[in-house]
Amino acid sequence: MTALSEDHFENILSIQNKCTRLNLNENIYGTFAEIGAGQETVRHFFRAGNPKGTIAKTLSAYDKDFSDAIYGLDPQNRYVTVERLKKMIDYEAELIEERLSRKKYPDKLFFSYANTVATIDWAKKYKGHGWLGIKFQREPKQEYSEIILHVQFHENNASQQQISLGIMGVNLIYAAFYQSDDPRVLIEKLYDHLSKDKIEIDSINFRGPVFKDVDNRLMSLELVKEGITEAVMFSPEGNNILPANVLYKKNILTLRGSFRPVTNLNLNMFMNSRKLFLEQENVDPDKTVIIFEMTLNNLKSEGEDNGDGINEKDFLDRADLLCASGQTVMISNFQEYYKVVEYFAMHTKKELGLVMGVDNLVDIFNERYYRHLSGGILEAFGKMFFKSLKVYLYPIKDEETGEIINSKNLKVHPRVKELYKFFVDNGKVIDIEDYKEEYLDIHPRKVYNMILEGDEEWENLVPGLTAKMIKEKNMFRKEKASQSQD
Repeated sequence: MTALSEDHFENILSIQNKCTRLNLNENIYGTFAEIGAGQETVRHFFRAGNPKGTIAKTLSAYDKDFSDAIYGLDPQNRYVTVERLKKMIDYEAELIEERLSRKKYPDKLFFSYANTVATIDWAKKYKGHGWLGIKFQREPKQEYSEIILHVQFHENNASQQQISLGIMGVNLIYAAFYQSDDPRVLIEKLYDHLSKDKIEIDSINFRGPVFKDVDNRLMSLELVKEGITEAVMFSPEGNNILPANVLYKKNILTLRGSFRPVTNLNLNMFMNSRKLFLEQENVDPDKTVIIFEMTLNNLKSEGEDNGDGINEKDFLDRADLLCASGQTVMISNFQEYYKVVEYFAMHTKKELGLVMGVDNLVDIFNERYYRHLSGGILEAFGKMFFKSLKVYLYPIKDEETGEIINSKNLKVHPRVKELYKFFVDNGKVIDIEDYKEEYLDIHPRKVYNMILEGDEEWENLVPGLTAKMIKEKNMFRKEKASQSQD
């Protein structure tokens, strides 16, 4: 029996049948190392038929000293980390190669599966989280491929969390061997016999020869698109990073936009708001993170897409530009600003700042966006402003009169006039005064169209590095070619 040739199985097998299929494959063989929630994954393999066909070794180094002796000391004395998980799967993969002769087992497809988790605490204050990963071969003696993911538990009982962890672990091992040709399908299959409200994947990374053509940023985007998680992040280096690690106990300044492309206006908003934010007495620059956020709606574009309105090349172009300028990027499913604030408030009690233009502030004070809330706009604003939040407001120019509009002369609907006045008078809205008036004439959509039309004037409206990258990498131009063929 080979590892990958059986297509007659049903699309969604039971967990027991998945384990049985793996156990009966004479070539798939590996180790299980599980820390923190019992041996929940390997338990399923023991209960299925022929466990000796798959299990070379299983262990649970639950005691920290034992764990350190096997996998090494952690500098911060932490155990539920991606670094610990990587040490586990690397160590176990090396050990199986060392102890099982390739001469004796020339056709074996070795793997090492591991998880390190913390389930809900007795006080039910922290729901729990963990890392799961597998290092595996799909061909004998092949370089190993990896799948590593982070989960957040949402069930209120440790036993239930353990059950969910075990199911997802089986799904991960099975998917690695039988469903890894398409990582999007693999992500979907991780939730076989699980609901998304029980366990949330908020970070996933693929690596190795099986996934040589996979861009992990697209896989992060997939998590948000499929409603598996609400937000994902990647670093200036373009790597997927765990939001909780980035945001924990940090001051956070956020600039939302489409960034298609980044313009001089965006850059000026960023630089001036950062200066004002860092001048706050309680803001330590060393404990501050600045986030450039795009929502799914920001990403939807015309031209070629994969059926959901999002052009993946266009998305990667924007991500590349932001990362190249040293920014941390967040993709979210938060349409309303108060949801962004709620999300950040889960990770920090420090200062929060939102950077926006006057037109965005007008939208925030539009009652129709809050009709789904029983408390309407007051409920939304209670969630948004009860923390240490400030809005850094960039002015706009009235195209008809040329008047510069800021918080002082902005006109809002009479029904919310007093509410607006309350927040302005209490220092929750801070005008960015050191702006460049000529930048107020820059409209990102017009800049984008200028790029498509070959109008070289666009180069004067964006930062130098942005212009250089757009030209060198032919960014945003594939859509033009596809549109001209229609």
